[in-house]
Amino acid sequence: MTNSLHLIAAAFLFLASSSLHAADAWWNKDWTQRQKITLDSSALGGSAGECTLLVRISDGSLFAGAREDGGDLRFVSVDGKTQLPQHIERYDSLLGEAFVWVKVPEVKSGADALYLYFGNPNAPTPGKPVDAYSSDLAAVYHFSETGSPAADSTTNGNNASGPGIAAEGAIIGSGLRLSGTNTVAINTTESLAWTAGGPLAISLWIKPTASQSNAVILSRGEAKSSFKLLLDQGVPVVEITNGGAPIRSQGGAPITAGSWNHITVVADGSSVKLFANGETHSTAATRIPALNGPITLGASLSGLTGEIDELRISKSPLSPAEIKLAFINQGGTEVSQKLLSTGTIEGGEAGKSHIIEHLMLFGDIANNMMFDGWIAIGVCVIMIVVGWTVAIRKYFYLNKIERGNQEFLQQWKALSTDLTALDHSDTDSVRNLGGTSDDDEQEAMKDSPLYQIYHIGSEEIRHRIDKSGGRTDGLSSRSIQAIRASLDTGMVHENHRLTDGLVFLTISIAGGPYVGLLGTVVGVMITFAIIAKSGEVNVNSIAPGIASALLATVVGLIVAIPALFIYSYLNSRIKKVVSTMQVFIDEFVAKMAEFHRPKNDPAAGDGYSI
Repeated sequence: MTNSLHLIAAAFLFLASSSLHAADAWWNKDWTQRQKITLDSSALGGSAGECTLLVRISDGSLFAGAREDGGDLRFVSVDGKTQLPQHIERYDSLLGEAFVWVKVPEVKSGADALYLYFGNPNAPTPGKPVDAYSSDLAAVYHFSETGSPAADSTTNGNNASGPGIAAEGAIIGSGLRLSGTNTVAINTTESLAWTAGGPLAISLWIKPTASQSNAVILSRGEAKSSFKLLLDQGVPVVEITNGGAPIRSQGGAPITAGSWNHITVVADGSSVKLFANGETHSTAATRIPALNGPITLGASLSGLTGEIDELRISKSPLSPAEIKLAFINQGGTEVSQKLLSTGTIEGGEAGKSHIIEHLMLFGDIANNMMFDGWIAIGVCVIMIVVGWTVAIRKYFYLNKIERGNQEFLQQWKALSTDLTALDHSDTDSVRNLGGTSDDDEQEAMKDSPLYQIYHIGSEEIRHRIDKSGGRTDGLSSRSIQAIRASLDTGMVHENHRLTDGLVFLTISIAGGPYVGLLGTVVGVMITFAIIAKSGEVNVNSIAPGIASALLATVVGLIVAIPALFIYSYLNSRIKKVVSTMQVFIDEFVAKMAEFHRPKNDPAAGDGYSI
């Protein structure tokens, strides 16, 4: 009996471990890495059946391990056996961005999962992209083309007749821009023929730039029948004509201009419903007419001004759960990230980060560097240390200056209304701006160039008032010109303080690449001299020396490029401070001339009045 129980327990454990192993089984040993993608559809409130999901890829480790063109990406069901059809709309390993459409057989209520495999440089073509879309879809447009007509991603071939205006940075890669007067016509095949009262679903993303009246988004018509998707004062509207007066969908609030909105039109044979951003928006009590003509995006007179993306036309209606799934999945929001969440990348030694491997290569290159190369790199390191030290000190110095200028301008705003309140012969009165600032505020202003120029101007006024024996004589135009010259001199001195040390950054910008190039040239020259002396001409004897010589140029560029950006940033801030000084000098001279007019000036009155 005991032995039988042991056998039963062992069999149970074997079956359990086998099922777990099958669930986690590696799909194909030629693919060295994989990432688990969890699909949580709890926000939908139900299952959505077969659909094509958008997988956004931005993981740098994945791009480092995958092939440069993304041709080794494979999506496999959690059972470890079923490969899912896919269509790579965009794959940019340089920018670290990819958009892949994956067809899943069912989006179940709750949580599900799939695996993304990569890391096979010899992977064959993954299959036909058209297989990633359901047979119910009559047309799918991603608008990822540049300079060519929009292509239908399904097998039906309902392509546009001419190219549109590309809109980079749409909600999914690139989109289509509509100017309000340009149109894009889609030449339809039999697959896009609409029957009277037949089922239909149209979905797309729109981004209107402004509120318009009856702006046409999509239209189709022939004879006395037509279908129009409009945007009327921000409200999405469906307008259908079946030989009589047009019938519009009723109800619904306006959508937000300047942001992406998901619009879906569903016809089920009895009515036409419009959904906005996954929710029911409005209804038209009519049916779809029989139409076979071209479909037009935009209009030549009153078309939409904005952008559209991801247009889909289906031969069957969509359920509310499927509409909400498309809105959440394609929106790129935090909610969509919860819908499809990625796990850690799995893979043993083969899954090691390529970034680490590249960094290790730099160590191998440095081991082969010759003495002359190390001299060039040493000079570059000195440039980096000196340049960054100057940059950091200058950054904090400019911060102190801007805070001091801000504090001084607040005090000056009150003082400038009446400069006669300032006693130029009293040092404390000049320092505290006529008693308007306390010790803490004066401490904050001491690094302000405006405060220093103000002191120069006050000292010049005091000197001339004392020389004339009293302030009642005012200041002549010659004195005012002399004071302005003193203020300009002060501004020049302050400008020298601001730019002091920036020469080290310019030396790094100009000299870093040349020093690195010198190290490279000398290294290459010595490498060839050694090869000529030894008589060994092969890749293994040339490559290490050339690579180590080129490292000097790399270091020189590392010196120059950041120094260029830092110098431009600091220089722009310095120019801003200098222009502020120029404006202040003009204002100071104007106020000085106004409040210290000569006694014989007929507009001066008693010498003090404004």
